[in-house]
Amino acid sequence: MPTQPATRIQTFPNPAPEQDYTVRMSVPEFTCLCPLTGQPDFATLELEYVPDRLCIELKAFKLYLWSFRDRGAFHEAVTNEIIGELAGATAPRFMRLRAHFNVRGGITTSVIAERRAAGWRAPEAVSLP
Repeated sequence: MPTQPATRIQTFPNPAPEQDYTVRMSVPEFTCLCPLTGQPDFATLELEYVPDRLCIELKAFKLYLWSFRDRGAFHEAVTNEIIGELAGATAPRFMRLRAHFNVRGGITTSVIAERRAAGWRAPEAVSLP
């Protein structure tokens, strides 16, 4: 196999650190294992962040998420672990991770976690006609 799962987040310098802008990523095929049954859990992850000095490198992000495929993790734990690692590696102005897990035992779970830099305020929303 040419690539393997990775546990390290790689970054690159923000090309426009002087301005706020939003990066959005959707990961429709995230998988991990139920820590109680060992059955696979499937989720769509939606990440959005306002970078400060660093951005997330996409291939490294994919390989990082791959590292969860064979690990048991509760939905709440895996969501908070991922955002903690991403925010720790990039120190964004703002970051939100939404994890929408598929049905397990008749229950659909969504976990939303956020990180915000001290003093950062979102720009006022613009509504165009």
